[in-house]
Amino acid sequence: MALFNTLFGKKKKEFTAACQITKEPIEKNFGYLLTTAQVVTSKKYWDMIMTEPETLSYTVSHFKNQSSGTQMRTMIFEKYATIAKAWIVSDSIINYFDVDKTTARENAKKWWASEGAFAPENIGPASQTLEENEFTNLKKYAILEAGRSRMAH
Repeated sequence: MALFNTLFGKKKKEFTAACQITKEPIEKNFGYLLTTAQVVTSKKYWDMIMTEPETLSYTVSHFKNQSSGTQMRTMIFEKYATIAKAWIVSDSIINYFDVDKTTARENAKKWWASEGAFAPENIGPASQTLEENEFTNLKKYAILEAGRSRMAH
């Protein structure tokens, strides 16, 4: 097979990316690179995540004091807060995060140049990169409060 590939010059597949939040494609050298801690410390992010069509029913159940909804919200929090790698995010969502956009853009360019191998400082699950009480408060907000303002009372 290697001989076949060299004979016909099989081209290496071009490195592409999509926003890990909105799923929209990101053009080469664009986007922002964030750590899990930077993503999950955003209350706007959690309000959005907990009221998306796929998660809204759990949020409604949670605010009706149904433990199943709260359990699902806990699982959703764990899913995102434990991501160990960097997040490439699009221009349309970057304002949800309180980050230095210049640094995040520079990190994205390094990430593109390395075809996704570059990792910014403080990479890893949020529980390992945030102060314990900040992580606990964040977890409480994400699980217990996120999306409350979007619920019809």
